[in-house]
Amino acid sequence: MTELKIGNYVEMEFGGKAKVLKILGSGGQGIVYLVELNGTKWALKWYDIDKIKHPKEFRKNIHDNIADGAPSNRFLWPKYLTKELPDGSFGYIMELKPDSFDSFVDILNTYKLVIDPFTGLASKKPVRFSNLYAMVTAVINIVNAFRQLHRDGKSYQDLNDGGFFINVNTGAVLVCDCDNIAPEGSNFGIGGKPGYMAPEIVRGIAKPDVQTDKYSLAVVLFRLLFRGDPMEGEKVVRDVCLTESSELKHYGQNALFVYDPDDASNRPVIGIHDNVIKFWRLYPDYIKEAFIRSFTVGLNDPNKRIIENEWQKLFIRLRAEIIRCDCGRTNFTTMFEKHDEFTYRCPKCGMMFPTMSFSNMDFRIPLYMGRRFFECEIDSECNEFLNVAGEIIENKLNPDVLGIKNCSEKIWKVKMPDNNFYVIAPGKGFPIWNNLEIDFGNVTAKF
Repeated sequence: MTELKIGNYVEMEFGGKAKVLKILGSGGQGIVYLVELNGTKWALKWYDIDKIKHPKEFRKNIHDNIADGAPSNRFLWPKYLTKELPDGSFGYIMELKPDSFDSFVDILNTYKLVIDPFTGLASKKPVRFSNLYAMVTAVINIVNAFRQLHRDGKSYQDLNDGGFFINVNTGAVLVCDCDNIAPEGSNFGIGGKPGYMAPEIVRGIAKPDVQTDKYSLAVVLFRLLFRGDPMEGEKVVRDVCLTESSELKHYGQNALFVYDPDDASNRPVIGIHDNVIKFWRLYPDYIKEAFIRSFTVGLNDPNKRIIENEWQKLFIRLRAEIIRCDCGRTNFTTMFEKHDEFTYRCPKCGMMFPTMSFSNMDFRIPLYMGRRFFECEIDSECNEFLNVAGEIIENKLNPDVLGIKNCSEKIWKVKMPDNNFYVIAPGKGFPIWNNLEIDFGNVTAKF
């Protein structure tokens, strides 16, 4: 491998030279540098071609991906290829990760190491989601990114905890390490990361594709929500040192979900898997049932794995069912008491939460001060999950009366007490009352 030196210039395939400024990191396939091209800073991934099985075909695939363009703005996609050096070394440049995004690995660890530039000493800086909304939004964005990728006829092939950057305050997601992405049916030697690979890859009877992506995606989602390995329970921890043969057994031939309803021999162990035990109790049954299906019938039958669109609907519902109480309790509706068919009650302070039904959902959304609902909840074709459509606010004339503000760019129609519908322009609001009905266009809501 020809390593680049600080100050070197690297020629780009279609003209121009990128100046190497510093090393950003390194991995199994090469080194990532900070470079400057035409006055703009970029990240340059430079390959150790000795670690790539078919470098010519691999380079052509990146070239084709650049020509096709990214599936969405959620990908740190290759932008430009460099020229090849005489020994065949090459790289590509991509946009830099914004400072507001943290790695998925750091999020799972709950901290990142920060080096003091003056002393050289390392310290731990906490990395945690600022709220439950942000975490579930991140899950939705991860799912949607892979839905868009698979709809383009491509698979990621190496989906693991190193493949994401997430804004812990908003839930925005950037998918990185996109160089192994290839059209369905193509593979350039990559297998995946242990613990994330589908059982058929671990067993050596299949190569990465869209179906194995779906399994790896379920693992990523489980690790983010439950903070543990879906296959690591009592049976796995008995093996003090996981050898290649034991990994084949526990993650390939005899993989067993820790909450398999028909086999309790691999349950999480108290003192080791406390996060999984705690969070499994908190999530609604429809989320747990989805993971049970993913890691039981979907374990060895790729055609029964959950598709991204189904995950997306489940997590949009999960985010919609979050309640934030004035007493400080924030959780899903399943952790609140059901006062009656239309009302939830906080078990801590007794506060009541009315609900609203949407015509495109078979559940009711709780209402409270500051509660937001999103464009994707009133438009099934919307793929932007950070766009707020409306917000519950105080009535200007009567603070004890809740109202709804139109935060979208669309005109709503609202049925007033006189049974006539009135136009609610963007930025305007209206009070909530019994028999309230809102026409969003394709979706209606009733109080």
